[in-house]
Amino acid sequence: MAGTGSGYDLSVSTFSPDGRVFQVEYAGKAVDNSGLCMAVVCQDGILFAVEKPKPSPLLLPTCLRRIAAVTETIGIAVAGLAADGRQIVTRARQEAEEYKKTFGVEISGGVLAERIGLFMHAYSLYWSVRPFGASVLIGAVQQERSEPGAPLQFKGELYCVETSGCCSKYRATALGKGRPSAKTELEKLNLETLTTKEALEALTKIFLVVDDEGSKEGKVEVEVGLIGKDSCGVFKMLPSEEVRAAVKRAREALDEMDED
Repeated sequence: MAGTGSGYDLSVSTFSPDGRVFQVEYAGKAVDNSGLCMAVVCQDGILFAVEKPKPSPLLLPTCLRRIAAVTETIGIAVAGLAADGRQIVTRARQEAEEYKKTFGVEISGGVLAERIGLFMHAYSLYWSVRPFGASVLIGAVQQERSEPGAPLQFKGELYCVETSGCCSKYRATALGKGRPSAKTELEKLNLETLTTKEALEALTKIFLVVDDEGSKEGKVEVEVGLIGKDSCGVFKMLPSEEVRAAVKRAREALDEMDED
């Protein structure tokens, strides 16, 4: 790639003759080489699922989390460099706090995603800084009633903010290794009727399908967070035991399919 850039990749503020910014593309490679990260908008909330890195058996399970809460009703999942992702999460929390202080209400998922997009885009404009080597998925859930006395509905919104600062809204999407295959599998889901419980089973199965080598060796470790009906409308990390049980069920289901 150095030959391809031929001097145009020395600064993030330099365009190549064909209109490319190579340092932003290089930052995107850090995301593409990280563990798979997915999120789905369900009829009763949003589910985040990421492949958790396991650099050492001595590392505490609570370290290197890639899913976090921004507010009680907004969650964020990170793909890419852990340190860069941590700074984006910190910025998101600061934006949410400042918004509430200024306007007296909680920030919406769309406004937060746009602000994070502007923040990340600024790091692709000046020679003295480098782009973030991370992309994030931001999900928010609002509780609504169709009419007085009707049951609460949990309306979810999902946004992807890329290394360039580009912000897009999705029903479901994926980042990281195996992204094309994962998105193909996500497109097969009936997102109109999918619940968070069903999404947990579906996403764990996708991890095993995409990471076939790791699944055969039993090395796939997943962490899951959700916002929705099952969490009373607030962000919640699922217990590791529950996630491991879902991975086990998914592996058994795939083994049965292989036998057939």
